[in-house]
Amino acid sequence: MSRVKYEPLLIGLLLFFTGCLHTRADPELDIELAPDELTWIGERIFHNECASRKTCLVHWNEGEAFPSLGIGHFIWYPPNVDGQFVESFPELIRFMEAQSVTLPQWLNELEPFDAPWPDRNAFMQAHGNEGATQERNERVASLREFLWATRGVQAEFIVRRARRALVRVVSAAPEPRQAAVGEHLQALVETPGGAYAVIDYVNFKGEGLSAQETYQGQGWGLLQVLLAMNEEGEPALHRFREAAKSTLIRRAELAPRAIEREKWLPGWLARTDTYREPG
Repeated sequence: MSRVKYEPLLIGLLLFFTGCLHTRADPELDIELAPDELTWIGERIFHNECASRKTCLVHWNEGEAFPSLGIGHFIWYPPNVDGQFVESFPELIRFMEAQSVTLPQWLNELEPFDAPWPDRNAFMQAHGNEGATQERNERVASLREFLWATRGVQAEFIVRRARRALVRVVSAAPEPRQAAVGEHLQALVETPGGAYAVIDYVNFKGEGLSAQETYQGQGWGLLQVLLAMNEEGEPALHRFREAAKSTLIRRAELAPRAIEREKWLPGWLARTDTYREPG
């Protein structure tokens, strides 16, 4: 397949095309947003994951066994790491290839397609610390520039992933709860703030459909949040926000590592507190 060179464009312009080209997940359940709403969501997610900082586009969090890449901090596992969480960076790259995006040469030739750093120490060396070879430095630098230039395509990938999740999440709910889960989702995606919350949460903590993404049998994805929502009372976005917080608190309490409770949970809760209508 021939490829055309992808030129850096503003997130807003690319998100506009996202809005024009999207396909419906279901005739009665979909996310439909105006271009300015799509732009706001893309920028919000980039801020949530990277504080809108270019340097954070190639990152390895302390306490994690994998790097996090791009505006959505997509997971990329190194060789011999059998991760518990759904790996999303290879899926992003497949999406980019389908969109005829030109990859950095070393990334395009990588075989097998595993993260080229075995652990965080190796990554930090390749990040420009003393001892890094020129090739390692160039790989990190080129990957960061590539991810900066393709922010709009990454935003499109995030939105499309959330769209595909809608019907799957409803179908995965216990049959007596499917109607209520569908109603929760419908109420959420009808407003910009609700659509943002759904899109961001799927990118942030997943659909909740993987049996691996559980602690002591308890998941923390979109499905689990929807099941935890109160049936009535406050507006749907308020109920989703509170259910997301309780779901994440439960995850941290069940987590085998103290770092989730002591370091990560406050940031998670602050993130869910942004699930409000814009402006």
